[in-house]
Amino acid sequence: MLDITFLGTGSGPPTKNRSHSAIFFHYDKDNLLFDCGEGTQRQMIIARGISFMKIDHIFITHWHADHWIGLIGLLYTMNLEGRNRTLYIHGPDAERFIGDILDLDYWGSGFRVIPKNVPFEGNREVKVYEAKDFEVTAIPSKHSVPSVAYCFRERDKVNVDIKKAEKLFGLRQGRLVGKLKDKGEIVFKGKKIRLEDVGVRKPGLKVVYSGDTEPCKNITEISKNADLLIHDATFIETKKEMMHSGAKEAAELAKKAGVKNLVLTHFSRRYTNLKEIEDEARKVFKNSFASKDFMKVLVRNTGIKFGKAI
Repeated sequence: MLDITFLGTGSGPPTKNRSHSAIFFHYDKDNLLFDCGEGTQRQMIIARGISFMKIDHIFITHWHADHWIGLIGLLYTMNLEGRNRTLYIHGPDAERFIGDILDLDYWGSGFRVIPKNVPFEGNREVKVYEAKDFEVTAIPSKHSVPSVAYCFRERDKVNVDIKKAEKLFGLRQGRLVGKLKDKGEIVFKGKKIRLEDVGVRKPGLKVVYSGDTEPCKNITEISKNADLLIHDATFIETKKEMMHSGAKEAAELAKKAGVKNLVLTHFSRRYTNLKEIEDEARKVFKNSFASKDFMKVLVRNTGIKFGKAI
C-alpha cells in the first residue's frame, strides 16, 4: 500500500487554505517528498504520521520558487534537530541549485546533502532512484523552465497459490512457502517446486506526478495504465502562455493514458471553490478529484481511498 499526503496544493502566492506544492509518499519504511514549496516543513509538523527527519529522498520537478523554496527552512530545521543521515535531492540541474542553497548558510549543514541531476530534455524515461520494492523514474515535461514528471513504480509481486501448490505438490501454508517466495524454488518430498509453477503475479502500483506542465506526449507515455495520475490543473482551461494545464486537458490526458484515477492539483488562487475544476474534469474523465491540503490518498491494487492527515 502507498500512502500519499498532499501537503500543498496551491500555485503562485499561497492562500489561507492552500500552501505551496509538496506531496509526501510513504511506502513501507521509505518516505519520499515530491516538491518542497514554502512552508512545507510546517505542513509536515501539522500532518499526522509524518516526520521530515525520516525523509531521505526529495524529488523536485522544477526550480520555480513555489516548488522548492521550502528546502531552505527544511534543511535548516533538519540541521537544528541533529540530523546525521545523508539527504538526496533529485531534480533538473540539481547540482547548480542545491549548491547555491547550501551557500546561503554561514556554517553549512551538519549532514551530507547530495544533489542528483535529472535529465530534462528529450523523451526518454530514466530511472532516478531504486529501492528493494520500487523505483522512481522521470521524464521531461513541458514547462517554461527545465522540468520533469516523476513516476513511482512498485515492482510486481508473485504470491503462492496455496490451493494450487497443495493440489500439485502437497505443499501447505508454512515456512517452506516463505522460502519458496524468497528463493524462487525449493525441494519438497524429493520434488523441485518453482515459484512460477504455483505463483500468481500481483501487478505493482504505479503513481505519476506531472509537476507543472502543459499536456504533452511524455506525460501521456509515462502515465499509461497508472493507478493514479497527479496532474497540474492550475486553471479550468489551459493557459499556453503560462505553460500550465487546464482541468479538461488533464482529464483528456488521463483518459488517453488509461489511468484509473486522476487527482488534480496546483490550483490558481482565483479558484476559491474547486468544484468547478473538478466538474470540468469529470465531463471527460469520471474518476477525477480535486486535491486539498492535508488530503490523504491510500493507493492499493483494489483502488484508492481518501482520508485526512489532520
